[in-house]
Amino acid sequence: MSVYGARKVWKPLQLDDHQVARFTVERLMRVMGIQGVRRGKAHKTTIPDEQQDKPLDLVNRQFTAEQPNQLWVADITYVATWNGFVYVAFMIDVFSRYIVGWRISTTMHTELILDALEQAIWHRGNPGGLIHHSDRGSQYLSIRYTERLAEAGIQASVGSVGDSYDNALAETINGLFKTEIIRRNGPWKNVDAVEYATLEWVNWFNNQRLLSSIGYISPAQYETDYYDNLNESGKVA
Repeated sequence: MSVYGARKVWKPLQLDDHQVARFTVERLMRVMGIQGVRRGKAHKTTIPDEQQDKPLDLVNRQFTAEQPNQLWVADITYVATWNGFVYVAFMIDVFSRYIVGWRISTTMHTELILDALEQAIWHRGNPGGLIHHSDRGSQYLSIRYTERLAEAGIQASVGSVGDSYDNALAETINGLFKTEIIRRNGPWKNVDAVEYATLEWVNWFNNQRLLSSIGYISPAQYETDYYDNLNESGKVA
């Protein structure tokens, strides 16, 4: 089984000037018994706390950004292992879909998302001035987490309605993670196995995976192109 379906196999061929019809790619994949992985049913890990104060929803389901480090989205997903559930926290830059932070734990305590946030802040060089959007999970509304966001100069945003559409882009990345690595390569023995596989997947996702939403290139390439164009514009000016 291939991660990519016919469309994502066909598109790079077009970019490389290989003149082949999409239906030809579909036919050859059928003959060879190759098909892209399909997403399974979503599972919520949000534990809302209606007693906590909530930041405003500054996104309103408009998951767009004009540059890196303008809007990050965060979420938690889960993986079943022989030793119990493992929880994975992701932090994603909306501009390029680049995964700027991630962490794994056997619990959903605040430390899990704090570690992912710290990695993202370090990875991006303490950017500040951006919006951090999440669902209503109690971990994201905890005092420790909100104080760390404020200390880093990051503005918190929380979905106002409380369904999956409030954090749709993060849910999409979670779905790709579960489809492309977890369901495909399971069953999983323990947290160490999941952590190593996630490390490999994040590296592949950021640097090699073709995303249709950004023009069938990788998140890293999309950001590189942005900064190259910015430098060229500066030279012209």
